[in-house]
Amino acid sequence: MPEETTSIDYVMEAASGPHFSGLRLDGRKPTSSTSSPAPDSSLTTDSLPNQPFVIGVSGGTASGKTTVCDMIIQQLHDHRVVLVNQDSFYRGLRPEEMERVHEYNFDHPDAFDTEQMLECMRKLISGQCVQVPIYDFKKHQRSSDSFRQVNASDVIILEGILVFHDQDVRDLMNMKIFVDTDADVRLARRIRRDTVERGRDINSVLEQYAKFVKPAFDDFVLPSKKYADVIIPRGGDNHVAIDLIVQHIRTKLGQHDLCKIYPNVYVIQSTFQIRGMHTLIRDRDISKHDFVFYSDRLIRLVVEHGLGHLPFTEMQVVTPTGSLYTGVDFCKKLCGVSIVRSGESMENALRACCKGIKIGKILIHRDGDNGKQLIYEKLPKDISERHVLLLDPVLATGNSANQAIELLIQKGVPESHIIFLNLISAPEGIHCVCKRFPSLKIVTSEIDVALNEEFRVIPGLGEFGDRYFGTDD
Repeated sequence: MPEETTSIDYVMEAASGPHFSGLRLDGRKPTSSTSSPAPDSSLTTDSLPNQPFVIGVSGGTASGKTTVCDMIIQQLHDHRVVLVNQDSFYRGLRPEEMERVHEYNFDHPDAFDTEQMLECMRKLISGQCVQVPIYDFKKHQRSSDSFRQVNASDVIILEGILVFHDQDVRDLMNMKIFVDTDADVRLARRIRRDTVERGRDINSVLEQYAKFVKPAFDDFVLPSKKYADVIIPRGGDNHVAIDLIVQHIRTKLGQHDLCKIYPNVYVIQSTFQIRGMHTLIRDRDISKHDFVFYSDRLIRLVVEHGLGHLPFTEMQVVTPTGSLYTGVDFCKKLCGVSIVRSGESMENALRACCKGIKIGKILIHRDGDNGKQLIYEKLPKDISERHVLLLDPVLATGNSANQAIELLIQKGVPESHIIFLNLISAPEGIHCVCKRFPSLKIVTSEIDVALNEEFRVIPGLGEFGDRYFGTDD
């Protein structure tokens, strides 16, 4: 390296700034090109701001949903959290309905304006602020001159008895919680709430419960319990369950936005060492020797992380002290497949981690045929019986990757048995691969900002194969 170039030791020491692992709002959007296919445009950097974590909380009337939400909000005090109540979206009663209000079923899905609730939620998720209606339970009407202003946040909690009933609403949620409380307890709480807060007498509350609330619970609320990811017995009294939920939310909030969208995408945890190595291999002035050295170190970390997603079996061994140690046995049916030629740079790390591993090769013509023309393949004969580590250091558009994955599936490899290993990945490539193959896993060390007009990863690291094998002169 030239003398004026910052020393490697200094770069490794100084790479202690915050690690960016997310889509930028100012990322450059790919434009059309005749030489390469445009990646799927349904999800782009322009349409995906930092994604909030959306939680749905459902359960029977007076089950303790609001208490659970309040406890989650209190424990997530270092994040911006907003609560949206389904009750805010009750339809205002018409005059003829007001005349027979005691015969109106407030627990039926038709009592809510689900479309408006969906619109508000989608705006919040996209980073916009919304005006949520204010419903008067005594007048059974919405306020015409006031709204509740709700701003974009890190966490959005949608709470209500029927938030799991509509599939479009469910699809917005990253986590679905069902609060399961005894029916007698719920009835007692409802009587207390409706008489004190909503000015109703006990007889009308009991009549409404028997005529509408309980049948609606049996018909609509209880069946939606099957959609829940987490069921909390005893509601707010179950502190252990709430603590575990909050811990899970904190973990998800620390993930890249794409990992929230696609749970099969894994970004290895960034450290200053990893950040420093990325700084070096992305430097256009680094020597070939140093580029290969630090690329190999990063590749080894990615391979090790990928191996951690393989199945294992429990086994016991006797230690030199005569003690019994309970551990696990590695997956034996395993092979690697490199996408020629850049993928060959990852083979040595795989061999170093897996003694005697079989490695196949796939060559795909990337130019002139949308990156989809298969030129050559040589794979183990029994590959259908193996878990496959697919190797390619850069995931850009995802076209070549999809062709390679399709070939493996044609050879009998189950989609869920494929782990795709990358050094860096573009959001467009992740969308392309994960939408087509949702059961495979992608393991990468960083997700970059976007693709440019030439469909190169930005900020990227250039032509990896040329830099690694020394053919860029």
